Amino acid sequence: MPPADHRSRFSTVPSLRRVAGGLLTMAVAGGAHAQSAAPAGDAVQIPPVSVEGVQGTGYQATTPHLSKLTEPLLDTPQSITVVPRQLIDDQNDITVRDALRNVPGISLAAGEGGAQGDSLTIRGFSARNDFFLDGMRDFGSYTRDPFNLESIEVLKGPAAVIFGRGSTGGVVNQVSKEARLAPVTAGTVTFGTDGTKRFTADVDRPIEGLDGAALRLNVMGNLNGVIGRDQAEYRRFGVAPSLAFGLGSPTRVVINYLHQQEYDTPDYGLPWLYGRPAATSRASWYGFADSDYLQTIVDIGTIRVEHDVNDSLMLRSQFRYGNYERSVRVTEPQVNYNGITVATSLAAISVNRNMISAQSTETFLQNQTDATWRFSTGPLEHALVAGWEVGKETSSPNRFAYSNVPTTNLLFPVQVPFTAPSRLTTAARTTSNTAALTALDTVKLGEFWEIIGGVRWDNFDTSYYQNIQPTSYFHRTDSVVSGRAGLVFKPAPNGSLYFAWGTSFNPSAESLSLASSTADLAPEQNETYEVGTKWDVLDRKLSLTGALFQITKNNARVPDPNNPLFNILGGKQQVRGFELGVAGHLTEAWEIFAGYAYLASQVLSSTQQASVGEPLANVPRHTLNIWSTYVLPWYDIQVGGGMNYVSSRWASSTPNTASGRYNIAPGYVTFQAMAKMPIRPGLSVQVNATNLADVKYYDLLHPGHVVPGSGRTFLFSASFAL
Repeated sequence: MPPADHRSRFSTVPSLRRVAGGLLTMAVAGGAHAQSAAPAGDAVQIPPVSVEGVQGTGYQATTPHLSKLTEPLLDTPQSITVVPRQLIDDQNDITVRDALRNVPGISLAAGEGGAQGDSLTIRGFSARNDFFLDGMRDFGSYTRDPFNLESIEVLKGPAAVIFGRGSTGGVVNQVSKEARLAPVTAGTVTFGTDGTKRFTADVDRPIEGLDGAALRLNVMGNLNGVIGRDQAEYRRFGVAPSLAFGLGSPTRVVINYLHQQEYDTPDYGLPWLYGRPAATSRASWYGFADSDYLQTIVDIGTIRVEHDVNDSLMLRSQFRYGNYERSVRVTEPQVNYNGITVATSLAAISVNRNMISAQSTETFLQNQTDATWRFSTGPLEHALVAGWEVGKETSSPNRFAYSNVPTTNLLFPVQVPFTAPSRLTTAARTTSNTAALTALDTVKLGEFWEIIGGVRWDNFDTSYYQNIQPTSYFHRTDSVVSGRAGLVFKPAPNGSLYFAWGTSFNPSAESLSLASSTADLAPEQNETYEVGTKWDVLDRKLSLTGALFQITKNNARVPDPNNPLFNILGGKQQVRGFELGVAGHLTEAWEIFAGYAYLASQVLSSTQQASVGEPLANVPRHTLNIWSTYVLPWYDIQVGGGMNYVSSRWASSTPNTASGRYNIAPGYVTFQAMAKMPIRPGLSVQVNATNLADVKYYDLLHPGHVVPGSGRTFLFSASFAL
């Protein structure tokens, strides 16, 4: 059964204040030393301050960080939204999930029975398994914190040529902060009306006596609650050192490490009632506040070696080992429909407490090697990226079931001690081995045309063992070829028109699990078509983008009509839509980051006739985000604000089996604001407000529960950069 002393593994968390004090003292001391070292009479140049402490470059991104994308964003035939560091700082986002609210076409999802942490859909399809860190898969189920990120890149549409399995609607690539030769001494301290207590520190120094060597350290401690959800609490600590050699030379070595741990009282929100979120107080809590928990420990080590053979050829090899540990016991509220009707008084309705409990360890070991070769064949200029990936992933989940869990009342939930007995129901072990070969070529035909073509072969071999009775063993190997093609026309140096096509695949063991219902099935196949345009205007300080697209899952897994215990590849799902984006400077003082996406999703065919013609799960038809800041002419005060609109979403394409209704969450609009004022060079204060109108909205969806969003919240920060 789950350990009774699960809190002891996170004994370091209460000491965050002491760690924060020591690290911030070191950071300030380092900055003071750097200042005192300046020659007498020389003015010390202090960069502008951003909330996380690193000087921002604004809201406009021009180049992707992925090595397989060789051209600027303007000339890349794919919708790519980059959430820059400056935007994360200005909004004071404390999770990657919050930062992704700025991306049109994304909808956030609630934790599932088998996985917690970050979950979302991109362009209509689940992307829970499509998080990447510096181009390599970040598989773990945990709450990602942006303290060590330079930016977040969201690439839309199937892209197996670049990423391998998954990526039906798109992927999220996190770009790490790395050691550099320019010194950094920065940090933040934040307090909030939701109980937030947060610090970050970022220190970077070149290493004396070693040309091209530098060391960087980022640290974070976070404690926050949720307005209106008093029992929910989130505690995180992270440290991320980076060591680099040979910067500025033909051979570069970068060593990155990320350690993050969390200990949360997670929120599984409210139950559904006859197709809508139960009409109870936002504060209603159905879990066991003193015993529900989620704890994760993440360790990721990466070594990257780059070598410029000459001006035309660059070799790159990246090695990574990741270890993800998770332990969870959380309560999912579910209405007991026995003996009730739509006319039953809410005060007479009982709520079952469905206990979800698991312990798991996932590991990730991979090498990614590629060569980038720029050459010419007659009048054609090529940028060819070719290479391989080899790796091994494992998952070892243990799951538990509970009996005699007390129910509670819908309107008046009662907190009682948790005493329910448990039993082990799953003890599984999954091992997946991956081997892949890929090649992607960008060909320029003069000034106006580019052609992109790519192919990738993946071999995904998985073995699954279940050691609890009834024991089981499944094995599956999938070999899949994926393709990508694009055509770019440049009517002007600052603009492009493009067409793109691509494929991806979802194997049965995509999430490192197999079952009798799926083990014999080939992968689902996905295909996208996209046409779009990109323009950099206003002296190339503002980027405008637009795209029309269609994504089709041609053979979705659906229940076998002759045996519902098994699946067949008999479904078809499709999303059609368009997307608009704008990012950058309208004037020197006025910046904007905004986007809109229209998604028309539909189940085209299925053995479950009730779902045919219905929208896909967690796909709002409309998403709109707007954020803008302006620097006032008085005292360099910066003010900003924005809004997020998400239209109604279905939690599932099929009706709830208990109520017979489709579970649908209503749409919502929230407003945000900020103000930042410099106190002296290198020091500023900032206030952020979220959900200004204090609307009650439903933020995270799951077929079994729905999580309310936070009420009106204020965050107060002080930041420095020396």
